[in-house]
Amino acid sequence: MYTTYFGLKEKPFNLTPDPRFFYLSPRHRDVMNYLIYGITERKGFMVITGGIGTGKTTVSRALLANLDDGVDTALVFNPALSSMELLSTIVREFNVKMGRGRPTRKAYIDALNRFLLENFASGRNALLLIDEAQNLSPEVLEQIRMLSNLETGQEKLLQIVLMGQPELKTMLASPSLRQLNERIVVRYELKPLDRDQVGSYVRHRISVADGKGSKVRFTLPAQRLLYRASGGNPRRINALCDRALLIAYAGGDRVIDYGILRKAVRDMGCSYLGKRSVGRAFFGFGVPAVILAGAALVLWAGRSRDLWSGIRSLLSGVGLP
Repeated sequence: MYTTYFGLKEKPFNLTPDPRFFYLSPRHRDVMNYLIYGITERKGFMVITGGIGTGKTTVSRALLANLDDGVDTALVFNPALSSMELLSTIVREFNVKMGRGRPTRKAYIDALNRFLLENFASGRNALLLIDEAQNLSPEVLEQIRMLSNLETGQEKLLQIVLMGQPELKTMLASPSLRQLNERIVVRYELKPLDRDQVGSYVRHRISVADGKGSKVRFTLPAQRLLYRASGGNPRRINALCDRALLIAYAGGDRVIDYGILRKAVRDMGCSYLGKRSVGRAFFGFGVPAVILAGAALVLWAGRSRDLWSGIRSLLSGVGLP
């Protein structure tokens, strides 16, 4: 809707994990380097955790796009599976040929082992990547641990990457999964972007979607509000920026300023952004805090009715809701 208006080839802030828009912050660069190292050096188990919207799925897509042709991949994006369903999915993803008859657990593992040995003999590698791994049951996690036993005397035949929300770390720390936890060689936790990275992130995504003569610009106050409201969470940044561009388009504006971003924050609301993020967004400058602190003292002195009228006027004057 607004792409032509702003001179863009496509929407820059879609929520889909398109690797073309992958922003390499220092943290995201680190996690990519760790993963590529672990896969290339056949380290076996790797675990990446991070909160909702911090970019785990986008990292997985970017990782797959950057692996060389010598790596076969099996991807599991819906891990609410039984152990047998997981084995079936892995075999199917690797295009492993099964013998006739009803498949059993042993038949799946034997077929997978043959495939991995042949793969290794031909100089190839194999990666199993499981997203949303916090949804795996303990039974399935134990099955995954057993798959790590598929190895030669010197090398791991299967590299396994588990990506999930912070609950995954808690699950892996449980006594019943101690053997699996001890095998994890690469661990990394994705954190939100910091204040400076938010502006770079926005500019990066606009540049990827940029057409000739793009007219999209976010003012510095708008970027600061964007950081406070989103908490540096890439998914929230995308949602707020998309809404801000729509608001600007509807109002005939070319520059995304503080006022437009504030409207976007209000539209998204506390249910999406979280009460703390919204509060931090609207009370981040310090001025309102001083006003309210003074208000509390005067209220205590018994002048509440006239004071609150004045406070509302002051808040309105500094551009706050």
